[in-house]
Amino acid sequence: MADEIKYEYKTVRAVRGTNGVMISKMQKDGWELVEQTQGTLRSALSFRRPKKPLPWPLIGALAAVLVILAVIIGVASALSGEGEKQDKPVAAAREKPSATPTPTKSTAAEVITPQNNPEFAALLKADSCDDANLDFATKHAGQTVAFNGSIVNMVHHGDHDTRYDFLLGPGDKGPNTTVGPAFKYEDVNTLDLKLTGKKIPAAVGAGDKFRFVAEVGEFNAASCLFLLDPVATEVR
Repeated sequence: MADEIKYEYKTVRAVRGTNGVMISKMQKDGWELVEQTQGTLRSALSFRRPKKPLPWPLIGALAAVLVILAVIIGVASALSGEGEKQDKPVAAAREKPSATPTPTKSTAAEVITPQNNPEFAALLKADSCDDANLDFATKHAGQTVAFNGSIVNMVHHGDHDTRYDFLLGPGDKGPNTTVGPAFKYEDVNTLDLKLTGKKIPAAVGAGDKFRFVAEVGEFNAASCLFLLDPVATEVR
């Protein structure tokens, strides 16, 4: 039907207790909650919003541009075919294998740092309960960040003797850290930290300084804890 509304859909995961904050944020952007699935620790929130149709004058203009491009490409292809027939011997003589492989995108460029991402730089100076934490976690979930920081605190996870909850902060102040997110590695052992560097310590503790490389997890608005998953930990 011509008047049928078409929707775009999006599913967001939220830590238990932050559903209301997430729903309110999405509704401000025009999203409508259609389904909510509650898990033990996390909820899956499904949203939809009407797609914005392109205005008919713009569609007509785009179609005309495509037709013109098709004609130009067809003419250019025909002329190129004639040129290849005449210049083929010369072209063959000039062809040489490339000694330098085509560069590919560096994976290092995909890592978010304070130097290449102003939003992350501002987050590292914000309060641990600031809305910037939820905004960043929602926007960059699953991406990798890297920053210089220190261990604020570490405690045993539950009844385990070899598994810990690490509280991390940006900067070098360890337990005296007062600014920035309350980053947390939850239920990990020291091997999970993937320690690297010139001198790897036999043990780690509060106050130790590292360059943390981690995957962005979820932000718990109730506890103001920003969950991360360790990727690499370089001794500084």
